Amino acid sequence: MPLYEHVFLTRQDASAQQVEDLTTQFTGIVEQFGGKVAKVEQWGVKSLSYRLQKNRKAHFTLLNLDAPAAAVAEVERQQRLSEDVLRYLTIRVEELEEGPSAMMRKADRDRERDEARGFGGGRDRDRGERGERPRRERARDDEATEDLAE
Repeated sequence: MPLYEHVFLTRQDASAQQVEDLTTQFTGIVEQFGGKVAKVEQWGVKSLSYRLQKNRKAHFTLLNLDAPAAAVAEVERQQRLSEDVLRYLTIRVEELEEGPSAMMRKADRDRERDEARGFGGGRDRDRGERGERPRRERARDDEATEDLAE
């Protein structure tokens, strides 16, 4: 059977559970037609280069398929009908990629780079001590007493 890489984008306001349900639905269609899904990767919510149907971000999902062309055609038809799916792309490949895809390797590489630089925690990282803040009220009080003295 032919091999395919299939990526689809889901609305940004869809929950992770809804994306999982869509993925399960599309996997079921492939299996009904006698194919199999070799790998499923959730790439998460990513920014889009331009707005698609008023969405600036989308959930990205990759499916590696070993399925007949009829299965891929049915999955694409179902995705055209679904309001949650913004775009999809299917590419026929000679062989399926083993291990994590390039997107997942990039995410791992970025995470390792950030941890090496000390950015590991994100928002909850400790900023350290800031030191004493200058007291501006005191300066105003001093000016006020000088005005009164005059």
